[in-house]
Parts: sequence; C-alpha cells; structure tokens
Amino acid sequence: MVDQKENVPQSPPTEREEKTAGRTSSLPGKQRCRFDGQEDNKTKSTSSSSDFSDPVYKEISLTNGFINRMSRDELRAKLVEFKLDTRGVKDVLKKRLKNYYKREKLMHKQPTDGENYYDYICIIDFEATCEEGNQAEFTHEIIEFPIVLLNTRTLETEDTFQRYVKPEINPQLSDFCINLTGISQDLVDKADEFPVVLQQAVDWMKQKELGSTYSYSILTDGSWDMSKFLNIQCRVSRLRYPSFAKKWINIRKSYGNFYKVPRCQTKLATMLEKLGMDISGVTSQWTRLVQRRILPLDSSWDCSRWM
Repeated sequence: MVDQKENVPQSPPTEREEKTAGRTSSLPGKQRCRFDGQEDNKTKSTSSSSDFSDPVYKEISLTNGFINRMSRDELRAKLVEFKLDTRGVKDVLKKRLKNYYKREKLMHKQPTDGENYYDYICIIDFEATCEEGNQAEFTHEIIEFPIVLLNTRTLETEDTFQRYVKPEINPQLSDFCINLTGISQDLVDKADEFPVVLQQAVDWMKQKELGSTYSYSILTDGSWDMSKFLNIQCRVSRLRYPSFAKKWINIRKSYGNFYKVPRCQTKLATMLEKLGMDISGVTSQWTRLVQRRILPLDSSWDCSRWM
C-alpha cells in the first residue's frame, strides 16, 4: 500500500469528496446500510468529548493568545531564540511560533494516569484498485481490508483480521494493480463485496469488545486510508461512513512530532530506514514503530479527523 499511496496524484478534492463522509448517498438502487453500532457505548469510546480536556491544551491556547499580541520584532526575537526561520510576514511568523510551542508542549505532555491509555491500536492498511498514473477521474475501490490488533500493555500483536474485497466499478484489476499490490484477479473474484466485508470487520471488532469494554484507536500510514479510500468506497457502496473511522492516529504525524522532522521525512520507507528496519512486512513494521514508543498511546493524542 505504501507505493500505491505515493502513486496517487495530489489533485484537489472534488466537490463530492469535500462533502461530509458520514452522509448517505442519495443514489437509488441499493439499500442504505449503517455500520455505527460500536460507538453507542460511551464509556471508553475513542470519540470521547474529553479528548482535548487535558490542561496542556489550555496552556497552548494561552500561549497562542500571548503570541497574537506580540509585535513583529518580538516574534522574530523568539524565533531566533529557538533557531527557527525568521522570514515571512507577521502572520507567518505567528503561525511558525505557535506550531513550535504546540509541538513542544504535546511532546512533553505525560498521561495523568494509566486510564488515559488506549487499550488497543487497530492498524489498518487498505489496498485499493489503481492504474499507472492514477488519473484524477479514476475511482479507487478497496480490494483488501486488513486489521492488526496491537495490545498497548504488552506491545504484542493479539489478533488479525484480513479479507479480500470484490470491486464493483472496476472488477477487472489492471496489471499495474496486480503487480503493485500482489493481489491476483482470482482472489478478488472469489471475495465478498465491500458491504459484507465491512460488516464482518465491525462484527470482529465487537467480538474483541473494542469501544465497549476496551478503548482503542485506528492507526494508519498517512490520511489516505480513511479520508480517501474508505470515504470513496462508502459512497460507491452507498454506505454510511463508519463511526469507528472518523478519528485515527496518523503515524506520519506522530513520527514527525516525536523526531521533529519535516513531512518529507515521514514516508514509511524513510521512517523504517532511519530506525534500521526493512520494508518487508509493512504492517508488522508499524507494530515495531509503536513498540519503539514513538507514539504516545494516551487518548488525548492528536489524531487526524475526516469529519
């Protein structure tokens, strides 16, 4: 999936893609379904309203207010003190200083107690249909739905879920897609369509008591899996966007914040190389990144959101 994500062109989102992912498509012809039962129990839901109740966020807010009142010369002096770039207009300097303070405060924030930790991390890395060059009008469909369940107490893989998916719009995989993903035409021909597989994934998570007895978060390599591939697939399949996927940990952001490196150095291959790991077994390598504790596993950590 790593190469596939990098192969997707960075084109502006269409008007349809900018609509809220949770809305059900109005297209007729298929029964509308919803897969949002997991978040009914609010005891340990990952969408808890207390995510940003930690005092560190109040500190960040107060700091931002102070920065807003600083003059351009004061801003430049502070940036020089922290060895940051002093070029740009006043608003740019403000943003640069705010981002620095936010990153520093979140980096040094400690969980107040053990209850703030997620019990599990669900590592997801979709494979989707693709063509060489991936034209802007091409519709990506999920063809593999894998989940690795990581226990944050033991830092061991506790279980896995894996299903292939039969695409609907482009049922015939391109040679480029087969070579890139390693998924054969025969595998998807024999697979269930996405609504069935999504329900199986939800049922699996319920069996693991995720979102009820145990708290958890989704983890992905970048935002493509949830904000693009799952969003597009739900519209194609006329499904409500699942609530468990409205919030996730972006390992690229976590790595970048932890090691204080720019975005260009947070591609999975680069991260693994810097940590002395190889690219084979990508999802298992994500587990090892977590085991290296580059991810704060408390529920107030900054997660990407699509909604």
